[in-house]
Amino acid sequence: MDYDFLKNFDTRMKRVGTYALFFRNSMQKTTWKKYGFDEFGEQTNLIFASLLYIMEQSLKEEPCTLDDIGSFIDSLNMSFFRKQLSYDECKELADFIVNTVLCDDGNAMYFNGYDFSQKSYRELNISFLLNEIKFLDDTVRRTSYKLSNDGYSLLLSTLEMEANMRLTIHEFIFKMHMEKQSYDKAVEDVKNIFSELRRQLQKMQEAMLRIRQNALSYSVAEYRALMDENILSLESTKTKFDNYKNHVRERILEFEEKDINIRKLGQEEQDNLGFLRTIESYLARSIAEQQKILLAHFDLKVVYARELEDLAQMSLIKRFNFRTELYDKVLADPLKLENLHVFLKPLFKKGAGKTYNINKSLQYQKPLRKGEADSDEEMVSFDEEEWEVEQQKLRKEKLSKYKRSLGVILKMASEKGSISLKEIGEAAEKDRSILEQLVPTVEIFREIVIELLKNRSIDISELKEEKEKFTDEIAPQFQLNESILNMVEEDECLAGIIRVASRKAEGSGKVRFSALKSEDGSVRTVTCSDVIFEVKRR
Repeated sequence: MDYDFLKNFDTRMKRVGTYALFFRNSMQKTTWKKYGFDEFGEQTNLIFASLLYIMEQSLKEEPCTLDDIGSFIDSLNMSFFRKQLSYDECKELADFIVNTVLCDDGNAMYFNGYDFSQKSYRELNISFLLNEIKFLDDTVRRTSYKLSNDGYSLLLSTLEMEANMRLTIHEFIFKMHMEKQSYDKAVEDVKNIFSELRRQLQKMQEAMLRIRQNALSYSVAEYRALMDENILSLESTKTKFDNYKNHVRERILEFEEKDINIRKLGQEEQDNLGFLRTIESYLARSIAEQQKILLAHFDLKVVYARELEDLAQMSLIKRFNFRTELYDKVLADPLKLENLHVFLKPLFKKGAGKTYNINKSLQYQKPLRKGEADSDEEMVSFDEEEWEVEQQKLRKEKLSKYKRSLGVILKMASEKGSISLKEIGEAAEKDRSILEQLVPTVEIFREIVIELLKNRSIDISELKEEKEKFTDEIAPQFQLNESILNMVEEDECLAGIIRVASRKAEGSGKVRFSALKSEDGSVRTVTCSDVIFEVKRR
């Protein structure tokens, strides 16, 4: 009998397992009767309402403590369920729903799903909630809850929406809110879009790390699913996001011109202007994130193909035990030494002569420098740790050069509030040490200026919020936003900076730097457009 219809059965069972564990932790609990919820339907409705409240708080990026959930249940009870419950009893009920029903009193939850391809059961880990520590009013330390991936899958499945459709749906809702000029809601939508793109990029980076460590631990099914998810993420093309960004920029200019030429903006218009600026910032970061996903998409294909090819070549190597295959047999019968030349002959076999392959001349030739950069980032798992320590040291030294160059720009701009690249160059001509810090190499200086122009405006408070939500465990490398945030937090001279902006100077001449070092050891003269750097303090 053909059992093809049972493929991916364990994946289906994980979906079923979320409901199974959910109902197992809820059913036959006498605690419900204490609060007047005797019917199974009433219990299930209250739990799902609580889950939706937690999801709503997560989307708004607001804390969600047990007190918040208790207050929600209390208001829900007074308006709809009308049970004879006090506020303290509602808080106790919230604690029961969160810790007992959804978290199983802190125990790890597993569901056995049968894998017909492996002919065995698999333990599928399931969790509905995640928790993190929040400081309320900067003093009170509380536990805040949010949905895990399984929790989102559970809720989204009740609306028959697949997980791979989240980005498309967020983009559609964002478009509707922009058309209705509901800019406060559009801010949340664009943050969700950026979060989905960031989650997808991190997922790909983790996959590449797993493949480099052991390609056999990453199945073809996982690879195919991730690549399909990438294609869906990239369907929202850069052109579409550029159109949104241009539309937002036009609306911002309308508000700014009205504020300058016609009349002062009202409170509502000022709020909308602030929302639009936040939307513009997140759209720019989403476009950059999407480009990273596109590059990582192709990098993942190359890494996976190369690792599998290396494994296939290793499998063709025939290994043998030198002692048992040679020494022991010679010791047992010394006459076999007469035929030793048969054993040693392959070692002296002349290699095949090299011939010119015309097909190679028609292939795209990649720069050697790029190949070297790729090899710097490759993580190889083997016993000798000195090589990896040396690579980490080199990356940290290169990162320190980036920070010194960026520090010169920020400190000089911070002193005046605004400074041009031409003014920085004039100061560097008088003091050669400034030029050496500003331009450690031509490539580093060019990358920093380009990144500043691409980001245009960087809000330090937004970077701090993002840092609290996302952690990056990848080897140290230059990231403009992260570097600026670290320098503002660590350097007393830069403390108090709340915004960094960059733009090209209109009508200004070219800026010329001479006798600059390059990474290949050559000395160059660089001519570039003038750029204005602005720093805003508290």
